[in-house]
Amino acid sequence: MFSNDKNIESIGQLIELLKDYVGLQKEYMKLDVIEKIVTLIKALAILVAGLVIATFIIIFLSFAIVYSLNNFIGIVASYCIVAAFYMLLFIIFVTFRKSLIERPLVRFLTKLLLDK
Repeated sequence: MFSNDKNIESIGQLIELLKDYVGLQKEYMKLDVIEKIVTLIKALAILVAGLVIATFIIIFLSFAIVYSLNNFIGIVASYCIVAAFYMLLFIIFVTFRKSLIERPLVRFLTKLLLDK
């Protein structure tokens, strides 16, 4: 009673549309994953480039500070003062690592991976 040729044809069309939809969703997910990976790699590349540049800046500024302090307190004391400053920065960095690095990194990755 309910199974005539028109119903079977409609069910066949529905199955074909469902297959197409699943295939399109699969492609969309692939593209979404690729986009997120590219964004992550891009952010990582920018971070590495920035860190390399910042490292060179810090090295040259450190030498400039040492040589400018050399006239007043001597070369050994100048290097000790600069080293103590970097030791203090390291201690501050380790103390506040959660708020300076972990939380922003988690926020960035969560935003990147969960936003659509």
